[in-house]
Amino acid sequence: MKKVLIVTYYWPPAGGPGVQRWLNFVKYLPDSEIQPVLYIPENPHYPILDHSLKEEVPDQLTIYRQPIWEPYQIASIFSKKKTKKISSGIVPSNNPSFLDKVFLWVRGNLFIPDARKYWIGPSVRVLTEILESEEIETVITTGPPHSLHLIGKRLKERTNIKWIADFRDPWTSIGYHKALRLTRQSQKKHKELEQEVLHSADQILVTSNTTKQEFEAITHKPVITITNGYDQAAEGKIIPDTHFTISHIGSLLSERNPYVLWKVLADLVSEEDEFAMDLRIKFTGVVSDEIVNDIQGFGLGSNLEVTGYLPHKEAVLSQRKSQILLLVEIDSEETRGIIPGKLFEYMAAQRPILAIGPKSWEAGSMVRESACGEVFTYNMEAELKTSLLKWYKAYKGNSLKLTSENMEQYSRKALTKKLAAYI
Repeated sequence: MKKVLIVTYYWPPAGGPGVQRWLNFVKYLPDSEIQPVLYIPENPHYPILDHSLKEEVPDQLTIYRQPIWEPYQIASIFSKKKTKKISSGIVPSNNPSFLDKVFLWVRGNLFIPDARKYWIGPSVRVLTEILESEEIETVITTGPPHSLHLIGKRLKERTNIKWIADFRDPWTSIGYHKALRLTRQSQKKHKELEQEVLHSADQILVTSNTTKQEFEAITHKPVITITNGYDQAAEGKIIPDTHFTISHIGSLLSERNPYVLWKVLADLVSEEDEFAMDLRIKFTGVVSDEIVNDIQGFGLGSNLEVTGYLPHKEAVLSQRKSQILLLVEIDSEETRGIIPGKLFEYMAAQRPILAIGPKSWEAGSMVRESACGEVFTYNMEAELKTSLLKWYKAYKGNSLKLTSENMEQYSRKALTKKLAAYI
């Protein structure tokens, strides 16, 4: 059986989407005669924890751990709340405080490519020995954090091993990159490191065709799209929520604020007799204070429920029970290629998806092609209102449902077979 070393920062008990991709690849790679060997930090700073995910880690999996030092430990002395939010990806966009600005500047300019950079040197020394002792033929690094790709680059230089760089998100074109208050020199350094990785890796994995096209324009190395996916389709009958729930599962950043949705919902509350009693806006996960404040500003505070992070199994159940599932992306040219991992679990939940994002959004195209919902840009107020009213009337008649099409290609097992073919 061929061995492959996977270098990842996020691993159970880490929660959130960053852990799901490789947790599932690791489970199904042995079915294709590939034995994964894992390398993870021993003492990581995970902003979100989900201990239930440890149950999904295969018993026979070989895992190597190495201590890591992260500057978030120092930053938390000044503000634990702000440190946790920024390490979670919650970047304040409206009127950031002086401390916000300082934290973002430090994060963006002093820790390049990111705050996990101090794990690179120790990891390369340890992994050089592990590769030889385990007779491993291939290394896969997955980012963000993109500093892990520099581990792969150095191992490639030392041992000439086959190296695959997996980009779960883009690097310099990611939506929040501009918010890091980078100096011109820091921007240049990020670009240089990104190009070094893209030119050095034997193969590059990405999660969207937009990122594939972006990378193919700056490297001659093969770039392969393997999207995220869902582990199991919905099974068994679930009784939907009695309220007209519009649910968002996962982190909701300040810039992912569908202001048009809150306005439309406020209009419907004032125009439809029972809408105010029926409506529930449910957030599961870390949510920006700015978004909560905007919802309350529209008079929808009594319709809002914020439950915080739920264990993955409970989050999946919540998706299946919701009347409508909300998918949101930043309204920006740079985010057209972002495909949130939750999209595939939304598809599997068999509930209508309300997608709001930028023009020519790749995830929006997938929603349309799979017939699992409707897609809007941030300026489609009239169209959004018409669709919500249509869904609300279907809800009142107990007929709000759908059946997604062409889902099997996004199952974790099918995606792992595709990955195994490239390994």
